[in-house]
Amino acid sequence: QSHLVESGGGSVQPGDSLTLSCTASGRILSSSVMGWFRQAPGGEREFVALIRWRGGNPLYADSVKGRFTISKDSPYTVYLQMNALKVEDTAVYYCARGSDYTTNHRSYFAWGQGTQVTVAS
Repeated sequence: QSHLVESGGGSVQPGDSLTLSCTASGRILSSSVMGWFRQAPGGEREFVALIRWRGGNPLYADSVKGRFTISKDSPYTVYLQMNALKVEDTAVYYCARGSDYTTNHRSYFAWGQGTQVTVAS
């Protein structure tokens, strides 16, 4: 079982940038998929981006494509670089681990505690 810890959230203005980090511990298979999800107050948990540990093309939600970049680093850290932030990006952001290349959050079995991102002028 893996343990995930996110960091890097904060309060910024529209147009600013933030980088979230997620460090995983425990047994991580190279086939594992790491995803970022977010949940706004009163909203559903929604997919943001995902990447496989062993490489391949990352996948992004249409709402963040061209602004957010997911990347990974050894040993087991995943980043979410968020540029040109918008008010509607405000949410709690979660890192998650799964085994399927899917945007469905229900398929992910390990989650971090979440980190708040607030975008306001």
